[in-house]
Amino acid sequence: MAKPPYKIEPGERVNLEDLDTGADGGWERDAAEARTLELGKELGELQELLYAAGQHALLLVLQGRDTAGKDGTIRHLLLHLNAQGTSIAPFKVPTPKEIAHDFLWRVHQVTPGRGETTIFNRSHYEDVLVVRVHSLVPEDVWKLRYEAINNFERLLVQSNTIVVKVMLHISKDEQEQRLLEREQETEKAWKLSVGDWKEREHWDAYTKAYEAALERCSEIPWHVVPADKKWFRNLAVTELLVETLRPYRDGWMEKLAKLGETAKAELAEYRATQP
Repeated sequence: MAKPPYKIEPGERVNLEDLDTGADGGWERDAAEARTLELGKELGELQELLYAAGQHALLLVLQGRDTAGKDGTIRHLLLHLNAQGTSIAPFKVPTPKEIAHDFLWRVHQVTPGRGETTIFNRSHYEDVLVVRVHSLVPEDVWKLRYEAINNFERLLVQSNTIVVKVMLHISKDEQEQRLLEREQETEKAWKLSVGDWKEREHWDAYTKAYEAALERCSEIPWHVVPADKKWFRNLAVTELLVETLRPYRDGWMEKLAKLGETAKAELAEYRATQP
């Protein structure tokens, strides 16, 4: 089995049961948390370069079952990302106005502009996941959405958006444990929802829906991150972002050096005109 996180290449068949939700890449927790802090610092530096250079945007797509850790992952990343250039876009049940448009209408409005970083908490993939599982639209409608999603993401990349797609992969037993913990912890009780328990009844259907989405929309690769261990989840996502952004560093530095030279020249010209 490949080392986690599991990268889904174009055309690859996916069986989620073969991907270990409890994998930790051979890390011990203390060492992993120390490494995560190092990578977090580098992530902040890379985001600052992305913001200042203004040549690319960064979009992180976070998907996962209930309790898989989307909120926790976002909280972790915000410890390292500059809030000035970061936004979070949650996708809940569509409003009547959103339903009146095509399914990507509400998504495209919140994609990041150049220099910006956006994290999707759930995403356009809900329209081939929950919509499919609960038959919210006919099958001949949601089946067409895979290609629409591929075209949409292709457009984003062509427009200099760096797209990173992550599925947080949690086991059914771990999900049950986390749901039960919410009942015992006052600070998490607000998250309680009978709907979360009802959705567990569709576990197998969601598995098939996720596998189809991973397989059919992997032109921009998916990364399946084991999510049973929160500390490894944080390490894996942080490392993935850093490794994705590193190749752009030199180009951003070059752009900023040119901007700096221009600014210095303008300043020198201004000073030359002063008495």
